[in-house]
Amino acid sequence: MKIKRYLLLLLLVSSVFAQQKQLVTSVDTIKKKIGAEFKLTVKTSVDTKSKVVFPKLKNIGALEVVQSYPVDTVKKDDRYELIKKYGLTQFDSGKYTIPSIKILINNKPFLSDSIKVEVANVVVDTLKQKMFDIKNIAPTENSWGNWWIWLLILHLIVGIAALIYWYVKKHQAKKLEEEIYKTPIEKATSLLNTLEKKELWQHGEIKEYYSELTNIVRNYIEEAIEIPAMESTTSELIEGLKVASKKKKMKLSQETIENLFVVLKQADLVKFAKSKPLDYEITEDRKKIERAIVTLDKAIPVVVENNEEMLLNEMQRQEQLKKELQKQRKKRIMITVVSVLFLVFATTTFFIVTKGFDYVKDNIFGHPSKELLEGEWIKSEYGNPSVQIETPRVLKRVDLTKSLPKGGMALIKEMQSFAYGGLLDNFYIMVSTLQYKQDPSAGEQTKGIDLSKALDGSLKVIESQGAQNMIVKQEDFETKGGIKGIKGYGTFSKIDGINKSSTKLYYEVLLFSQEGGLQQIMIVHEEGDKYANEISDRVLSSVELKKAQQ
Repeated sequence: MKIKRYLLLLLLVSSVFAQQKQLVTSVDTIKKKIGAEFKLTVKTSVDTKSKVVFPKLKNIGALEVVQSYPVDTVKKDDRYELIKKYGLTQFDSGKYTIPSIKILINNKPFLSDSIKVEVANVVVDTLKQKMFDIKNIAPTENSWGNWWIWLLILHLIVGIAALIYWYVKKHQAKKLEEEIYKTPIEKATSLLNTLEKKELWQHGEIKEYYSELTNIVRNYIEEAIEIPAMESTTSELIEGLKVASKKKKMKLSQETIENLFVVLKQADLVKFAKSKPLDYEITEDRKKIERAIVTLDKAIPVVVENNEEMLLNEMQRQEQLKKELQKQRKKRIMITVVSVLFLVFATTTFFIVTKGFDYVKDNIFGHPSKELLEGEWIKSEYGNPSVQIETPRVLKRVDLTKSLPKGGMALIKEMQSFAYGGLLDNFYIMVSTLQYKQDPSAGEQTKGIDLSKALDGSLKVIESQGAQNMIVKQEDFETKGGIKGIKGYGTFSKIDGINKSSTKLYYEVLLFSQEGGLQQIMIVHEEGDKYANEISDRVLSSVELKKAQQ
């Protein structure tokens, strides 16, 4: 009977060990903060023909399943190792137990091991945590969210470009009209040829065609015969032409005057009565104007100028030509200046809209902190015990012994200080190292330096140099190499003695203590200077320390 009991117990133990062998349960860590993810891993080793089913769970005990990872399969000889992971979390602190979960292997249930875990609370200490003002509302990162701004800029650029194009074309057309011709007949003939090339009436612009045609002949009569043809009505023009022909003894036929009158009347009907002549009538009117101009030019008596008059007229013509060239040059310069100003305005507007006003101001007019940040940085060691640090400028040796309280040098064996800028300037970096004298009667006094008291001493030095309304915060600090110290930070105000204006500055002080030595790094800059903040972060992240050389 006893033998049967022993055999039954042996079978039970064997089945338990077999189960334990087939299922291995583990968790990546047994302690995490609130909301962090525990990774529960269940491994099973089966043959290639076995079927394994892992449960789909929303909760495992008091922990929530935030992620059910896919099953990983690893083949080892003739067996498969199946690995299933669950991501678990809990948002209340305390100690919890991850209970066993049931896994089916060939439809037989197997239980995983239960594991105890702890969810730690997040300690919030407002005295040690770095405090910041509430940030302004930031625009979304969606590049198409402000599409209307891009559309407005595009329309603005197209509109100004069209305005410049119109101005240039108008200037070119005016330049052609104002081109200096030797004689009025040469000008009239050239303008008639230009008018025909435009093909206005062929495109239905009959009114514009007759307007330019009559302007050409009126302008010719005004320049060549010297009567006010541009301001006169058709009847006044014909009457004035008759009077001038008698006065100047011009031989004009009645046919020429009648042809000119007919064309001018036709033009008046087209412009004011919306008359539409036929194509052959338009062609005939153009020929009549051309013949009238030629006839009038031939009828004007030729005045023979002597050499002095010819020379004077040529000088006047050259002077007029020179003035025209200067005028055209000034217009070209004006167009160039306007174009450049437009491009500058458009580019500046684009960057202000996309990058912000501060970006444009800092890149165009410059920013002292930005120049420091983007300059060539130097990595060097300072003092003893040495401080290895990367800075935007080389730190120069300074003497800070005068700023120490009376009797302060009595315990100091060696003090070295290096700085860039001034304590109340826009940006200031200082590295200072001290070695204390080892006095046997002092016992452990100089070995265990109170960093909090050392920080108070450093801040008193800042106050002695004009700092007011100082806010002090403190927290632990550790370098990348694992050396621990403290960090003091906060703000203070500086008063400009001349303007009586106040500026708020932000400071950070690192203090480290080695046996018989003290190392200090101090950074001061204007509060809200984003470039200075980047410099400060880069400098402090580069700090590494070396032990003192005895």
